[in-house]
Amino acid sequence: MLVAVDLAALLHALQPRLDAGEYVFVSVPGAPDLTALTVLAFVAEDEGATLVIPRGEADNRCWAYDFVAARITLLVHSPLAAVGLTAAVAGALGEAGIACNVIAGFFHDHLYVPVNRADEAMTVLRKLAAG
Repeated sequence: MLVAVDLAALLHALQPRLDAGEYVFVSVPGAPDLTALTVLAFVAEDEGATLVIPRGEADNRCWAYDFVAARITLLVHSPLAAVGLTAAVAGALGEAGIACNVIAGFFHDHLYVPVNRADEAMTVLRKLAAG
């Protein structure tokens, strides 16, 4: 059953929060041992596991990465069946020329943007929320 969600209300309640730290996406072949890692996201792909982890942990393991990101969490509780939120957020950031990788959690969406554009991304998101 799909629940109708008011996109305007979701956008107004975005409450973006810039999390501390720098994060990277790494690809690890096979099934990596995750017990000693701080894993923010795990995606199983044919080529191996994609992990989002703190930059320092990748550096400690000499794992290659090419995108250093800041993480912005949208504190609005957005249903997974909501239509248009990801498009609106990515669209606003895209219009500003800011790359954005979105990972949806059960309660919140998490945006990974270039670390050197995090403050600008926060400004864009606050304007989007203000309408």
